[in-house]
Amino acid sequence: MANKLKAVILGGSGYGGAELLRRLLFHPHVEVVRTTAGESSGKKVSDVHLNLAGLTELSFESLSPKEAVAGADVAFLAMPHKTAAQVVLDILASGVRIVDLSGDFRLRDAATYAKYYGVTHPGPQHLTDGTFTYGLPELNREAIRKAKYIASPGCFATTIALGLLPLARGGKLRGPVQTVAATGSSGSGNTPQLTTHHPLRASNLRTYKPLEHQHVPEILQTLRLAGGAEDLSLEFIPVSAPLPRGIFATSFVHVPASTTQEELHALWKETFAREPFIRIVGGARQPEVVGVAGGNYVEVGFTLGPVTGDTRRVVCFSALDNLVKGGAGQAIQSFNLMMGFDERLTLAEPGLWP
Repeated sequence: MANKLKAVILGGSGYGGAELLRRLLFHPHVEVVRTTAGESSGKKVSDVHLNLAGLTELSFESLSPKEAVAGADVAFLAMPHKTAAQVVLDILASGVRIVDLSGDFRLRDAATYAKYYGVTHPGPQHLTDGTFTYGLPELNREAIRKAKYIASPGCFATTIALGLLPLARGGKLRGPVQTVAATGSSGSGNTPQLTTHHPLRASNLRTYKPLEHQHVPEILQTLRLAGGAEDLSLEFIPVSAPLPRGIFATSFVHVPASTTQEELHALWKETFAREPFIRIVGGARQPEVVGVAGGNYVEVGFTLGPVTGDTRRVVCFSALDNLVKGGAGQAIQSFNLMMGFDERLTLAEPGLWP
């Protein structure tokens, strides 16, 4: 254990924390030395996350942020938005590396953050000064390798941005883009609420935050950095779906009428040719959640529509596991890159089938 990096998980009692623990406990270069939680403080990790029984002796602790990261090499923050921001400010001076799974340091504009998250950011200078690197490896791999602080992307943002990335890279992404994306119940956390309680969700579909979801500016920021038009806009409808894990996104884009199937195939292939976790599927089988649930993989594909006037429509599909590639898995992938490890460590195994 002496040569392993010491990792702490702040906010480890939720589903994101469970997924971090499930993988980091078997990471060949990491020792998880402590994990914190509020209401679960004092409980054994294995009494909260039953799948970890017999695999760790850790218990959840109630510590100040500075106490929690003392002696650690890296801190993973699996905490709610608006809570994580202040914790980050408390531990920046400690020198510990940070991988933040919240949305508090993803955006570059404090006014946009305040609009979509409903509060004033406590450290707005860190949104603009490059302190945090956006942790989407398919876009920012080389920057992540040099980073010390990672803002890990949101689940919807990852799904939708990766589905549209080839069009952005190819200079073919303009607005408005319309997207409908259905997400599993684990994205709502482990505390039952009226709209997430299983008896009400298991046989139901409902939208929430239509056109106002906080991932909209994150998606636009990401796609513009990838080559999307500056006037790019997104009309996004999130849907609460009756499944525990997974996100499936369908995005509608208008492209020039001269665009061909062969041209788009080449764009998708070029964009993802060297990406270890991206699978391009199409034809008889389009992307689907069952192909990725439980794993860090993403399925992407598209369908090209007929010409209408001077444009034709491309329908882009993407699917991933919201807790893995949309959460803890992507955070670990960025951590691996940041530390110079193989980015596939603890993430290469496929998802569950069925």
